[in-house]
Amino acid sequence: MASDATRLDVQTNDGVTVARFIDNRILDEAVIQVVGDQMYRLVDDHGLKKIVLDFQSVEHLSSAALGKLINMKKKVDASGGQLSMCNLRPDLLKIFKVTKLTKVFDIHKNVEKALKAF
Repeated sequence: MASDATRLDVQTNDGVTVARFIDNRILDEAVIQVVGDQMYRLVDDHGLKKIVLDFQSVEHLSSAALGKLINMKKKVDASGGQLSMCNLRPDLLKIFKVTKLTKVFDIHKNVEKALKAF
């Protein structure tokens, strides 16, 4: 069952948490729900304030997944934290540009640049 699977590879270095998406397609409703829940727990259960979401393996995202990302941003902002993203493929970055989400999210080329922004 999808809810039993870990959808994020989470590592923390020097107070910054990097959460790498494991799935290359975040399209299925059940997967999106699990990914959202696991992202939210980083803030709600673990109290993390500095988070980088790494999209290196992600090829496709649904609009519902974008909604989860927006909610994650709101949750991090409400906790007084910072959220960055990195490694978005050109086609995903285009979606963020078209939807004006590049104005909402702090997007970096790679993990190293995202970590330096904190």
